[in-house]
Amino acid sequence: MQNKKKLELLAPAGDLEKLKIAVLYGADAVYIGAPKFGARAAAVNSLEDIAALVEYAHLYNVRIYVTVNTILKEEELKETEAMIKELYRVGVDALIVQDMAITQLDLPPIPLHASTQMDNRTVEKVKFLAEAGFRQVVLARELTLGEIGKIHEACPDTPLEVFVHGALCVSYSGQCYVSQACFGRSANRGECAQFCRLPFSMVDADGKVIVKNKHLLSLKDLNQSDELEALLDAGASSLKIEGRLKDVSYVKNVTAAYRQKLDAIFVRRKEYARASSGVCHLDFRPQLDKSFSRGFTNYFLHGRDKSISSFDTPKSLGEEMGTMKEARGNYLTVAGIKSFNNGDGVCYIDEQGRLQGFRINRVEGNKLYPQEMPRIKPRTVLYRNFDQEFERVLSRKSSERKIAVVILLSENNFGFSLSLTDEDDNSITLTLPRDKELARTPQEENLRNQLSKLGNTPFEATRIDVDFKENWFIPASVLTDLRRQAVDKLITARRMTYQREIAVFKPTTHAYPQQTLTYLGNVMNARAASFYKDHGVQAIAPAYEKQPVEEAILMFCKHCLRYSMGWCPIHHRERSPYREPYYLIGTDGKQFRLSFDCKNCQMTIGKEERGES
Repeated sequence: MQNKKKLELLAPAGDLEKLKIAVLYGADAVYIGAPKFGARAAAVNSLEDIAALVEYAHLYNVRIYVTVNTILKEEELKETEAMIKELYRVGVDALIVQDMAITQLDLPPIPLHASTQMDNRTVEKVKFLAEAGFRQVVLARELTLGEIGKIHEACPDTPLEVFVHGALCVSYSGQCYVSQACFGRSANRGECAQFCRLPFSMVDADGKVIVKNKHLLSLKDLNQSDELEALLDAGASSLKIEGRLKDVSYVKNVTAAYRQKLDAIFVRRKEYARASSGVCHLDFRPQLDKSFSRGFTNYFLHGRDKSISSFDTPKSLGEEMGTMKEARGNYLTVAGIKSFNNGDGVCYIDEQGRLQGFRINRVEGNKLYPQEMPRIKPRTVLYRNFDQEFERVLSRKSSERKIAVVILLSENNFGFSLSLTDEDDNSITLTLPRDKELARTPQEENLRNQLSKLGNTPFEATRIDVDFKENWFIPASVLTDLRRQAVDKLITARRMTYQREIAVFKPTTHAYPQQTLTYLGNVMNARAASFYKDHGVQAIAPAYEKQPVEEAILMFCKHCLRYSMGWCPIHHRERSPYREPYYLIGTDGKQFRLSFDCKNCQMTIGKEERGES
């Protein structure tokens, strides 16, 4: 039989509740924050909670990855080492890391995954990381299908993790220093201030305003739900949903949506298989546009796309519903493509380009009765950013995840035997010593019925066989007790047979792709510096967070405002009527110079202190 390639849907969890939700709604692996040193400082978990998460998830062969993906200060390394040992002790499957100092610690045999914060966008970088011992590499979000394919071709045995859904960083991950420079909050230390979601004016070298007070660095949200098969064929093996700070409804809806999409692919493509156990039974229809989003984009998956940005607002727009026709008294009439519900939240972009919103008290056909009448112009596009009915469905338990078991009740010389065999070939047998007595009425249907009552257990019976030579009687209470014991024993067996990957990190000396590291190398401590020296790096500058660099480039963006304006010298024929350089000016008066690196097809942003004119 052909070896199937196991693929994982990797879901986020900010806490214990969300992890269980992620598992129930279809995740094959879940990533969570460590007690400290994760790239989302607001999403941390205690060791006790992580231990509980691990025990719950492993029952379904769902793996738990913990993020320790910040750069570390010298004095934090000892604490990090102790924490990693504890994480290994409670059963965590892998660590997602950024700081190379971690490879120099006294580590337990736990796999290390290379965080996207390492800026993994080239064949050379991924090949280096694989040879260094990293068991999985999280690729930069900006890569095209072709670039992912080339990396997979060069590193066919390295699992590649790609983001498929959620918020986008406008700067290459790990290469953004603007939060540190402006607010003293490092994105590389889990404290990003969301600079890219702020409004800016764009001006030219003469001070002429090109765009006023727009969210020029704010991007739409990633949605690759229609590109999953293409990503798998390109070489992706782990499909990652962003959102450790998102709410429970988001985790339910988005995880379930991608689970359904992947399962449909597996039906057609027999060479692929899911990486965990159990089938999810949903009693709702997942709809991605009903969860938080700024609008959707494929980002650069198919090359440059002019529709990646969300200039009007960094907040959730939700799903487009139609347009406002007219306002009359206490209601609005709408020309809708979808219908509203009582209690829905509605938003729109006003004439000044600002996001506004209102709540609907009552709906009558195409008439909306808001709590407060908005000032809204006819033909304005309306969006629903809160679907009352959908949220009501999601607020209750709307999924069950069940592991398939085959049940066999048979007789033996001493009484009876009950065997349970699950979908992963774990098998247990219990014997029931008992004198046999013939029943007065046919028993097989009753016996099957009793054995099928698996209720709140993780299992569902896909087949129940009763192998009796005679019509034997077993009291319902006796059989119920035997079934419960068998289920408990099978759960224990599953926990014992769970296969945890063992990975001993061994020192290597192969050459790093660069011989010089600037502040962009994010080297915060001596152990990280030692790692790079061992791999041939000659000159190593300290991290920006350790030693700020004057006139440093603060952001490296694939998103390009010159392209967005239609003035790209490569993609457009039209020349800009404005004189470069261009600047972004924040509402606080801070100014940032834009530069355009056409050779590498990227825009860079640096802080600029311009004198009085």
